[in-house]
Amino acid sequence: MTTHSNTSAGPLHGLLVVDLTRALAGPHAAMMLGDLGAEVIKVENPAGGDDTRGWGPPFVQPEDAPRESTYFLCANRNKRSVTLDLKDARGKDALRELIRRADVLLENFRPGVLDKLGFSQQALGELNPRLVVLSISGFGHDGPEAARAGYDQIAQGEAGLMSVTGSGPHDLQRVGVPIADLLAGMYGAFGVLAALQERSRTGRGQVVRSSLLSAVVGVHAFQGTKWTVAAQVGEASGNHHPSICPYGLFDTADGAVQIAVGSEGLWRRFCDGFGLDPAADGMETNPQRVANQKQVNELVASAFALYSTDELLDKLDAIGVPAGRIRSIREVYEWEQTQSQGLLIDVDHATLGRITLPGPPLRFFDTDGAERTRRTHTAPPVLGADNALLEAVGR
Repeated sequence: MTTHSNTSAGPLHGLLVVDLTRALAGPHAAMMLGDLGAEVIKVENPAGGDDTRGWGPPFVQPEDAPRESTYFLCANRNKRSVTLDLKDARGKDALRELIRRADVLLENFRPGVLDKLGFSQQALGELNPRLVVLSISGFGHDGPEAARAGYDQIAQGEAGLMSVTGSGPHDLQRVGVPIADLLAGMYGAFGVLAALQERSRTGRGQVVRSSLLSAVVGVHAFQGTKWTVAAQVGEASGNHHPSICPYGLFDTADGAVQIAVGSEGLWRRFCDGFGLDPAADGMETNPQRVANQKQVNELVASAFALYSTDELLDKLDAIGVPAGRIRSIREVYEWEQTQSQGLLIDVDHATLGRITLPGPPLRFFDTDGAERTRRTHTAPPVLGADNALLEAVGR
């Protein structure tokens, strides 16, 4: 196999990843590995490819070319696409050849489906004992509900995330991005790297399993221990923190500002800046303020209503209280700070031409502080763009 020619090869240069996944969790994991320099071969069904190629709008359709889904574009940069019918003997043979050469295999079929296709865990190990397999499911690969299909919004509800998201207990909301999918992909990529590190010592691969359920439970954070240790059930509390006060969203004269008064020192600084008494009855400590959150928030809201958003942010910055505005997605990508972090990349797409994509969230530096040359990224592939690769593996 040959790799793309990049200005900087990336820390995973030389690794070959075979990506059998579709939708978002698995493709996101594979994209993370591709961002780091691995060569990712995305194996798609010839009849339409990854489901997300049809998810939209929005679609972008250049003249005399198939339309492209912006959803697909979000999770498939730095990959190649080959098409294989895994129910066909020739397709299975081609996949076996890829697996023999691969370092990592990613799959997110329902538990048992890969076995039925002839690629059980035992079969994979016989084909390639060094293979690291990432397997992502909806609710886990065993247990009483292992057979359930996993979709992000269902997982957000079943895993408790929606119960603590929204304006209140009677207005539950999903997170505005497919966070269960994304977290499962991130945990999966993390597990793959750990397994590869162990393989460097043992010479053998292993199977890494994650799920949408486990990924969401894995980020319950204080909401989890609130129940497991204190036996208290968290509820949706809108834009204000249930354990820190004042901490949340407040209106200004012309918009809104968020503040994070996360320590007693910050509380005193905040009060000094706005002429408030930090030791007022029921407000001296954070637990007292949380217990009297309605009163505290009303006091803060009254003070903030006198300022425009820009004026208030300047004042909060001057007194050293963490604060920020609410930006639209467009404003985030137009923000100079976002651009300075390499979070926008320009790539050449086979049919769309030059396009801009959100970029990877990691940067690498030498120990002397110099940033390493950022690698050249490639656009998400059109379906079957790299089928010629199959000839190289003996199809």
